[in-house]
Amino acid sequence: MGWSIPIFRVAGIQLRIHITFLLLIAWLAFGYYAQGGSAVAASRVIFVLLLFLCVVLHEFGHAFAAKAFGINTPDITLLPIGGVARLERMPEEPVQELIIAVAGPLVNVVIALGLFVAGGSQALLNPSTVEGGGLIAQLLTINVVLVLFNLLPAFPMDGGRVLRALLATRMSYARATQVAATVGQGFAFVFGFIGLLWNPFLIFIALFVYIGASQEAALAQMKDVSRRFPVSSAMVREFRTLSEDASLQEAVDALLATSQHDFPVVNE
Repeated sequence: MGWSIPIFRVAGIQLRIHITFLLLIAWLAFGYYAQGGSAVAASRVIFVLLLFLCVVLHEFGHAFAAKAFGINTPDITLLPIGGVARLERMPEEPVQELIIAVAGPLVNVVIALGLFVAGGSQALLNPSTVEGGGLIAQLLTINVVLVLFNLLPAFPMDGGRVLRALLATRMSYARATQVAATVGQGFAFVFGFIGLLWNPFLIFIALFVYIGASQEAALAQMKDVSRRFPVSSAMVREFRTLSEDASLQEAVDALLATSQHDFPVVNE
């Protein structure tokens, strides 16, 4: 992904940070510093970094699950709206896609359980801890939110991929993708509307979901169509040739008059 900086490599997977993520951290640090000074800015930036650490672990969950099915993940990129694990290919076996999609949220479940054991149980009992509680309680709550939000059937988010995997057990992969993409685009409109009224950040999520759903639906349809036709149906059967004594003008005319880029030169 362009405008991203490589950080380090884990198990053959390159972790990258998009430049906009660094701008987000700088903007948050400046805003919190203006509100409460360096101590507040440092504590909130640390919280945001820990939050995105949970996001990175979430993406590694997808990557390691994909690896179990022989699918490599060249890189994971950290964006302001979350992380993106770039798999070499998407599995078309419903069970494989289901496992890979669920693996990410399961990582957040494990993190939340670990934080609960470590002393963050108050966050489940007192909503005020999200704003005023300790770091453990806030991280526990945010991981629960990540699980619930990611499992919304808003394709291409995790929940949308779960939906496609389930649909693909009853219909073709292309049709399942189209249905899941339509549902995802519906959620995108909902996110966008809520973003206009409440939190503009949801507008960026809406754009990501809508564009991602449209692209995956188009790709699945193209794959489905390409499988129906043999290579022979796309091959060029008739070639325009040029004689060895043809002029350059004749070659230019042939180039402009046909879709060929190469012309066999024959000795007539």
